[in-house]
Amino acid sequence: MALGAFALVLLLIAVGKLCAELRLLPASAAITLNQIALNVCLPAAVLRFASQLEFETTLLGLMVVPWLLLLFSVGVVYLLGKLLAFSESERAVLLLCVPLGNTSFLGYPLIEAFLGREALPYAVAYDQFGSFLILSTWGLWVLARYGGERPPTLRMVAGKVLRFPPFIALLIAVSLMPANPPAWLSEVLERLSDALLPIVALAVGLQLRLRVRREDRSPLAVGLILKLAVLPILAWALCLGLDMPDRMLQASVLESAMAPMITASALAISHRLAPSLAAAMVGFGTPLSLLSLLGWRWILGVG
Repeated sequence: MALGAFALVLLLIAVGKLCAELRLLPASAAITLNQIALNVCLPAAVLRFASQLEFETTLLGLMVVPWLLLLFSVGVVYLLGKLLAFSESERAVLLLCVPLGNTSFLGYPLIEAFLGREALPYAVAYDQFGSFLILSTWGLWVLARYGGERPPTLRMVAGKVLRFPPFIALLIAVSLMPANPPAWLSEVLERLSDALLPIVALAVGLQLRLRVRREDRSPLAVGLILKLAVLPILAWALCLGLDMPDRMLQASVLESAMAPMITASALAISHRLAPSLAAAMVGFGTPLSLLSLLGWRWILGVG
């Protein structure tokens, strides 16, 4: 299942890249596909799996891990940024793209492929209580600090969180959704959530940019080493220290090893924060993460 999912991801990324090069699809196709994934497929996946969450002490540890990785990332990026004389825009991109990974669009289907369906509730918890809330709080602050906007207010942050379709689905899942919904509803949610991987992989291919400017090479290398190697190692150590069950630990480490978040990169580009570096973080980070995830799968002893 894992190798099949990887083959599908690579194939659809290649198809998307080919379609972009040959201009077989409209220029807005990637945006449309991402909107379908965000507003339809991802909420369906959250409804499908978040209702199976059983709240326990160790689950709180899983939710804390991405926040601890954020604190580490901020300190290291600031330190290396000063030592290596990165520009403010380059630091802003790394402050967004290092702690924030593609933990939903690619994370959900790849966690299912690696660990099985029973691990998906852990991926949902890591993504929604970690990555999404970090993007909605820390991400907005970075954009305001470096992108020339006003600092985000509590009302603004709360509004973005409460209007986010997957988060609305999360609230419904943990409050109203039965763990074993009717068969017809299960089938609908399964069909919609299973479409997440092919839609996102194709969209990634359409947006893939495998070019890097000379001045971007140093911050790009720093960002990808932190994102794909250092953070997963730290996550592994944290999870061991928190004495997590095996499946929860594996899901948390694999989620921390996902490629940089596409949304974070897109926001950096839209705010004119080192756009070529932001595009390269996703363009190079996505295929490299597929290889590094195979390595983490072996290290973690996933069968």
